[in-house]
Amino acid sequence: MDGGQEMRVGPAPYCCSTCDGGEATSRSLARHNRKTRSLSTSSASSSTEYRRTQSLHGPIPVTTFGPKACMLQNPHAVMHIQDPASQRLTWNKPPKSVLVIKKIRDASLLQPFKELCIFLTEVKNMIVYVEKKVLEDPAISDENFGAITKKFCVFREDLDDISNRVDFIICLGGDGTLLYASSLFQESVPPVMAFHLGSLGFLTPFKFDTYQSQVTQIIEGNAAIVLRSRLKVRVLKETWEKKARVDEKGLILTNGDVESSRKAMQYQVLNEVVVDRGPSSYLSNVDLFLDGHLITTVQGDGVIVSTPTGSTAYAVAAGASMIHPNVPAIMITPICPHSLSFRPIVVPAGVELKIMLSRDARNTAWVSFDGRKRQEICHGDSITITTSCFPLPSICFRDPVNDWFESLAECLHWNVRKKQNYLSSEDEEF
Repeated sequence: MDGGQEMRVGPAPYCCSTCDGGEATSRSLARHNRKTRSLSTSSASSSTEYRRTQSLHGPIPVTTFGPKACMLQNPHAVMHIQDPASQRLTWNKPPKSVLVIKKIRDASLLQPFKELCIFLTEVKNMIVYVEKKVLEDPAISDENFGAITKKFCVFREDLDDISNRVDFIICLGGDGTLLYASSLFQESVPPVMAFHLGSLGFLTPFKFDTYQSQVTQIIEGNAAIVLRSRLKVRVLKETWEKKARVDEKGLILTNGDVESSRKAMQYQVLNEVVVDRGPSSYLSNVDLFLDGHLITTVQGDGVIVSTPTGSTAYAVAAGASMIHPNVPAIMITPICPHSLSFRPIVVPAGVELKIMLSRDARNTAWVSFDGRKRQEICHGDSITITTSCFPLPSICFRDPVNDWFESLAECLHWNVRKKQNYLSSEDEEF
């Protein structure tokens, strides 16, 4: 349930009947894509030559979201990646449950939260899931709203698994609320409807003023979606422990020898993975590998590995370009590199990146995932990053293209400039 989990083999994604049986093919292709290398010559050949069999475009995304939602298939599509304007949400069964996520410790959200929950439970007869720490706010427990809270299904982060119980998600807050919703689901993510009740609101296209009609449209399946790719991150940490044995008297004895063990954690990241120098005053010194080959050593404050969604977050502040969420890509952006020629680069979504401390690094590094789960990276540890096959289906206000450009204009004031005056024919003579 939290942002990271021990490595394990999870259940197969839910497959709905409206996907034309395509999910079975997608899973078989996904298993095929995991084989990154194959022999290009026969076994009888004296020399062995290797070539790529993995698509550089990344894994085919799973198009079932939660237990009941999937993407409406376009029978006329000739490509695996649909036209962004044609990506539509559909339900194979009417949705019955919704997860409402509210920004914690924000008094301005109490009234919208109460109104929405009353509408969902009393008018739409939905099963509402709410996090326990949201209901621990004393301001929520008034006499009128107390009867409604008794109908809620309460869960706790890190302890309760709701991945197969929620049909769709409603977020009340800013972009951080959407990032938090993503961290709750390590595999298939239900469709997310995000209301702009925070500060920036780049990822939250809906206004709360007309929430009733907008939520009704989503329940009826009348909505466009954008599949925001996520990063599958695997952190392998090497730990050293002293060898110990128990003698005949039950005492634990050590002889100074140590043994190493490795612990693997996996995360699903929507915005970016940030590796930085932490509290150290020295430059960060980390090696960056692409498909097993060392491509460069980052010497600076750190490096950002981001999705197209994350390209408009920390990455753009560090000088990167902005990429539309439908573009299958991974962006690598250095943070204050001690080099005049180290520019941000974009690589195909299907590659596998690996980050490790350089052998001659003077200090350790620190890593965070969407700004959370910050931890230290030491010598021998590694961070493996590739595109996840479980995107986040974000519900659009209009469509993926218009919503994105509108966010660029309203939130980042993209290309705002005073217009040049018109030049008349008389002025041209001079």
